[in-house]
Amino acid sequence: MKSYLENRYQRTIINDNKLNKISSKWMMVKHGVPQGSVLGPLLFLIYINDFPSSLRKLAQPVLFADDTSIIVSNLNPEKFRSNVTLIFNEAMIWFKKNFLTLNCDKTQFLQFFLKKHREIEIQSTITNTLITNINCSKFLGINIDSSLSWKNHLTLLSVRLSKACFAIRAIKPFMSLDTIKTIYHSYVHSILKYGIIFWGNAPFSKNIFKIQKRIIRIMSGSGKYDSCRELFKKLQILPLQSEYIFSLLLFVIKNKNYFKFNTEIHNINTRYNYNLHLPFTNLSIAQKGVLFSGSKLYNKLPLNIKSSSGEIKKFKFLLRRYLTEHAFYSIDEFYQTTSR
Repeated sequence: MKSYLENRYQRTIINDNKLNKISSKWMMVKHGVPQGSVLGPLLFLIYINDFPSSLRKLAQPVLFADDTSIIVSNLNPEKFRSNVTLIFNEAMIWFKKNFLTLNCDKTQFLQFFLKKHREIEIQSTITNTLITNINCSKFLGINIDSSLSWKNHLTLLSVRLSKACFAIRAIKPFMSLDTIKTIYHSYVHSILKYGIIFWGNAPFSKNIFKIQKRIIRIMSGSGKYDSCRELFKKLQILPLQSEYIFSLLLFVIKNKNYFKFNTEIHNINTRYNYNLHLPFTNLSIAQKGVLFSGSKLYNKLPLNIKSSSGEIKKFKFLLRRYLTEHAFYSIDEFYQTTSR
């Protein structure tokens, strides 16, 4: 490993205004990892491995490759401001010790708060550089705003789906239905499904559902005002809210360690023993979250589907068949049907 890392040289090559290549001098790599190498990503992860542990006392760091998000929370505004400052200081100390430099131009501060609470006024600086305060940020392909309304994300999503809708309309006369369905799953379903467990029950998702129905009508050659419910069933495609239920319940089954059954809370023998325990919260935004919504949807499942939760493949098959048969347009429809 020593021979692999030592005596490495690198240079930078750029194009000028006339597209002529301009290169810097070759310089020895004294720190870091060789760029462009197969082992580079692994060595980089090893290099920054201890960074999260230096911040965990005050915050919750989330790392993805070279992107780092640091979550700071405190009910006390003064302690919150103090912790944010301390976090930046601790991060800068670690960077200095490890011969790294923080890119202040790409560093941003996003504050989450409820509508009834005021935003805490805070302005952070690093090495005399002001950190930009923002109201929305893109994280792993999902646009997150300060109030978690998902409005920004769904606005951008509707633009992408409208383009897909136009493309399907253009190719419809020349393609078979099976081919169109393949294209739908590639260019529409993949966009709809990504991150749906977070934004699927947001009020602004209604606009996304309208675009999905428009695409379904185009695929089946139906009129503008024709009902889509039977079309969804015929095409074996889940409506948006059914897709949300399907994705969220699969997340619950695959991540049971995040949830608790009633038997883990109490020893009383009741018919709800094998239901998931609902987290206690009065906040509507928390009730729309993954933990609460996922638990509530699981508890309302028909018994034959719920009892198969130990076998993921069987659970997935039964759940998809059930949702396809009913083509639920809303979560309330799902609750009403399963309560009968």
